[in-house]
Amino acid sequence: MIEILKAVLMGVVEGITEWLPISSTGHMILLEDLVKFELSDEFLSMFRVVIQLGAILAVVVLYFDRLWPFRRPEHPAVARGGVWQRLQPWMKPEVWRLWGLILIASLPAAVIGLPLDDWMDEHLYNSAVVGAMLILYGVFFLVIENGRVPRITRMEQLTWKHAVIVGVWQVLALIPGTSRSGATIVGGLLLGLSRPVAAQFTFYLAIPVMAGASGLKLVKYLLEGGTFMALEVGVLFTGMAVAFVVSMLCIGFLMQYVKKHTFKPFGWYRIALGLVVLAAEFLK
Repeated sequence: MIEILKAVLMGVVEGITEWLPISSTGHMILLEDLVKFELSDEFLSMFRVVIQLGAILAVVVLYFDRLWPFRRPEHPAVARGGVWQRLQPWMKPEVWRLWGLILIASLPAAVIGLPLDDWMDEHLYNSAVVGAMLILYGVFFLVIENGRVPRITRMEQLTWKHAVIVGVWQVLALIPGTSRSGATIVGGLLLGLSRPVAAQFTFYLAIPVMAGASGLKLVKYLLEGGTFMALEVGVLFTGMAVAFVVSMLCIGFLMQYVKKHTFKPFGWYRIALGLVVLAAEFLK
């Protein structure tokens, strides 16, 4: 029961910090220093990533109508010609284009992140790197938000060029402490995206990127001999379920917040948290 309660706490932290640009990794490091699981390091390394599947499901549920690329046409029998012509009435062209943007933006992280996954975990998953990245991107938010006038206020205005550049920024999130949402939102703001558009596109990008990272981590865990006893299954599914519920609330909050407020409070919070992470490492 104690381990399940710890999983609940991890799910709450994941559900909040995955979407707010404040670094889930930084918070996980601090939490893991305070809450010690009685489970193997191999399982915890996998759990830390796979718990994101609960957060991804929240995006799918909240934005299902905007992301589902099919529709039921009023007159399906009207279509004539080949297979493609017959399928067109069932398609939502704008949603297919959006998925194209999402996949294009996901490619840089996939191409660079997959080969470097183990190296990143081994060399960069430490408090010093996390603390430094928290502070650096906190400063970015403070600087970027000064006198900025957005030029892109609707998702339909996003171009392929925008998607590629945001995707390159997402690569930087491979460095622990950067925050995937933090990096992509910073990139979006620099391109002239409004805060709601930058945040929403970040949510969409999470689906292929986080699903791929979680799947890769799970496969590696199993191939390396990892097993699931009743306790591990309970911990994993509890963490994902809690992350799902908290993510639903957190995403709704952020989308309402950014309509009227800047990201500066998150910048100050990141700087403060970064200093705490560095101080905790120094005092060990």
